[in-house]
Amino acid sequence: MKQIVNIINQVFEIEKKLAAQGAPAIGRHVERIRAELTDMGYQYHSPLHEKWDETRTDCEASIAGTLRKKMVITDVIKPVVHRTDESGRKIIQKAIVVVE
Repeated sequence: MKQIVNIINQVFEIEKKLAAQGAPAIGRHVERIRAELTDMGYQYHSPLHEKWDETRTDCEASIAGTLRKKMVITDVIKPVVHRTDESGRKIIQKAIVVVE
């Protein structure tokens, strides 16, 4: 399972770079990889721009600036990874995020 999570983290990094630089032809191949991972029971999610508070259990956060009531995830280092099998859906990697 560790190898699959490492592959997912690399695919996520490729997606981030594609979003910044734009390369639609490569993006199609990344989507195919994502579909194959989903067929294997793995899904990943970037919580970028989502609301953050200390009760959130799917992220480990580094706080940039001062702690305020309304915090937002401004950068995602690693995505949330879920595995679905006969027993249900489980988080197998928490997202590593920066919050401001």
